[in-house]
Amino acid sequence: MISIFITIQVILAILIVILALLNKSSSMGFGTYASSNDSVFGAKGPMDFLTKATITLGFLFVLNTLTLVYLYNKQANTSVLDEVKIHKTATPKNAPTVPTLPSK
Repeated sequence: MISIFITIQVILAILIVILALLNKSSSMGFGTYASSNDSVFGAKGPMDFLTKATITLGFLFVLNTLTLVYLYNKQANTSVLDEVKIHKTATPKNAPTVPTLPSK
């Protein structure tokens, strides 16, 4: 189960990097947040498809990360010894006795 989420995490990370590099830095890319634009959506208007896709994949990445944290913590709170069953058996009546040495 965890391996599926790790695979999804790697795929999401690669897609986010690709989409972030494809975004134009003059519109809604990372350059907008560092520049001194006064408008909310930049000079070109609202978000385009690549920006929406990047934000959506970022949200999915965060959700997948939180799911992995939950699964790892759930797994860390269990132990192999929790599943071991201890069977107590009574000694039979005709069991041989172990001889002891006399005390001095």
